[in-house]
Amino acid sequence: MTAPAQQTLRVEFDLNATDIAYFRERLHASRQKRGVRDDGQVVEKAKALVTEAKTSNAPNYVVDRIGKLETMLSMLTDHDWDLTGDEREHVFDMLAYFADPKDLIPDDIPGLGFIDDAIMIELVALELDPEIEAYIDFCINREELKAGNADASPMDQSRDYLQRRMRRRRRRRSGGGSDMLTSLFQSSGG
Repeated sequence: MTAPAQQTLRVEFDLNATDIAYFRERLHASRQKRGVRDDGQVVEKAKALVTEAKTSNAPNYVVDRIGKLETMLSMLTDHDWDLTGDEREHVFDMLAYFADPKDLIPDDIPGLGFIDDAIMIELVALELDPEIEAYIDFCINREELKAGNADASPMDQSRDYLQRRMRRRRRRRSGGGSDMLTSLFQSSGG
């Protein structure tokens, strides 16, 4: 006798302007509270979420987004990348939500517990796209250097160039004004 085929269920949903406004408010509140938390606490709580999601047999849609969160955390802790100043503060502001002890959906609900975290990771990743893209390119160059690729740029040169590119893209995306996430919420009626 063969084992029955494992069933899966695909669920898709769209967030409307009201939904996005709700997440925007949660992110804003977390950013405001960040002043009473230290940066180490933000990193610690976000790392705990990563560990919890990975050890809880979370659904693939969560695991995929957890990888994005890990990249964001690496940007802050990678000494070679050395993210400083306003860019570092911006990443911390975006990650403050994950240090908030008030979870919208308790993480221990099978299949659904991390959905609020997955949504927020996706929204934050959208906002941090210039930073994430630059950091990934930096990591690729670093690996090429380690492999002895003669075409790889020296690490300091690579970092400086990619961080300048990151800043230019951030300015271009924001139009010199509000951040991308704020623009997204406003264009959605939030």
